[in-house]
Amino acid sequence: MTSNKQPTAAMIVIGNEVLSGRTKDKNIGWVAEQLEQNGIKLVEARIIRDDQETIISTIKEIFKLVDYVFTSGGIGPTHDDITTPSIAKAFDVSVERNKEALRRLQEHYKGTNIELNSARLKMADIPKGATLIDNPVSAAPGFNIQNVYVMAGVPKIMQAMLDGILKNIKFGKKTFSISIACEIGEGNLAKGIGEIEETESDLEIGCYPWFKSGVIGTNIVVRSINEDICNRAADKVKTLIIDFGKTFTIIK
Repeated sequence: MTSNKQPTAAMIVIGNEVLSGRTKDKNIGWVAEQLEQNGIKLVEARIIRDDQETIISTIKEIFKLVDYVFTSGGIGPTHDDITTPSIAKAFDVSVERNKEALRRLQEHYKGTNIELNSARLKMADIPKGATLIDNPVSAAPGFNIQNVYVMAGVPKIMQAMLDGILKNIKFGKKTFSISIACEIGEGNLAKGIGEIEETESDLEIGCYPWFKSGVIGTNIVVRSINEDICNRAADKVKTLIIDFGKTFTIIK
């Protein structure tokens, strides 16, 4: 399903371990890349605590502002995994033992030496009315309620869940991007780049400074969902660089 515009999305990473630095987040960047490849624009990302009120208030705020909300973390079997009941409260629904989720867990643990104890059974508790998100890695499903997609925090599992989600949601027009490097400081380029960006609609230009072997330079990234606009703007950036008496390199 493809839209003529780009749907917007937000990513919420839930976990005290990420905020403390004990666990390094590997999900935001990966999600951003997958969404961009499918024409969905990630407009916000947050990392929040394993705290019920924080989760509730964040979900209530963000789900109204974007087309899709993706969360990772807090749906496992331990005492601090409180994402499921918190999101249920955000939408004012109860949590119930989901028969299909339970079946998947029973099937997954059958024939193993791992007990499907009360803690693991907690992973079959899903907000009422939510749709399950497949977990081909470890069986315990995520869930979708309204425009919120709740996934595991473990990167391998989260990635597998998102792969399934992306097969069933609306895409937008993909972004065209051209990256240009030059040995000019971003402060010198700022005025000209700003003027180029103002000449076109649906255009974003980012400047990213670098310093290598005593040389100051800038990587300029031109982005648009319209290929012609992207190419025109990139040509103007090249001309700007040449006007400074410098050469440029296209970064692949």
